[in-house]
Amino acid sequence: MSTSRPATRTHDDTHKPTRYVFVLLDNFTLLCFSAAIESLRIANRMAERELYSWRIIGEGGEIAHCSAGAGFALDGDLDELSRDDVVMLCGGIDVQAATTKRLLGWLRREARKGVSVAGLCTAAYTLAKAGLLDGKKATIHWENQDSFAEEFQEVELTKSVFVVDGTRLTTAGGTSSIDLMLKLIADDHGEELANAVADQLIYSSIRTDQDTQRLSVPTRIGVRHPKLSQVIQIMEQNIEEPISPSILAKDVGMSTRQLERLFRRYLNRSPKRYYMELRLQKARNLLMQTDMSVINVALACGFASPSHFSKCYRAHYDTTPYRERGTHAARLSI
Repeated sequence: MSTSRPATRTHDDTHKPTRYVFVLLDNFTLLCFSAAIESLRIANRMAERELYSWRIIGEGGEIAHCSAGAGFALDGDLDELSRDDVVMLCGGIDVQAATTKRLLGWLRREARKGVSVAGLCTAAYTLAKAGLLDGKKATIHWENQDSFAEEFQEVELTKSVFVVDGTRLTTAGGTSSIDLMLKLIADDHGEELANAVADQLIYSSIRTDQDTQRLSVPTRIGVRHPKLSQVIQIMEQNIEEPISPSILAKDVGMSTRQLERLFRRYLNRSPKRYYMELRLQKARNLLMQTDMSVINVALACGFASPSHFSKCYRAHYDTTPYRERGTHAARLSI
């Protein structure tokens, strides 16, 4: 394929390539890793010289398995790095278990050198656990936002696709690795090269750190009704202290009866039932992703008592919160 290649900002062929060190955590997400490393490879190809090099390491230095089960041979263990290296920590399923004491110690030691460190997908959890995101802005996959916000209150959590705050970089997972890499390539070698990389990736909608990671409410629920979307947004923002249907209706300029009809028509359930499902979904995330007690999970999701929480949880998920957590822990230990 004939493709015009853009000139890079620097034309010195003796320029030392920027080295990225990918750290693969156990059960890492393949997409976040491959999207990042492919962006670097294509940048080199389009520039017709080695702008970037990379090394793939992990705890133990032998093999790392992604969440899809495939194993990847590593270039080495958690070795000492150069101050100019950029660390890309690749997280995935059950990042808490993959965040070992040895890994945390290594991260803190390397960070003290001034090394730039990125947490891709759920690896923002590992950076936060190491204390590297204290007082910083960060993001993490939307499924992990509730548990992250509860555990790391000193981190300014956003819903952005990616965040760059000084030498700390985080992404929401999935294809957001591409958006981050395109920004870094543009910063290093100009927008023209970054756009050429995006073109090669057939990536036509480049997102910035101002873009949020989740689909809009109308897209998620499959309904485009402004007042319904507005009510659901209010519900999602007020999980710990639920708002009554009458106040929700008043906030969007309709009667309680009109609100009931609106939910029944488009979502086939009452506003109260929909709100309850949102709260239970957050509770389930907290049970599976944190060590919070069942009582604290109940309080964080707007339930006045553990017994009421357990009753509602069982009615919806056909199991109790205690059994849910026990089953999840048993699956992870297999």
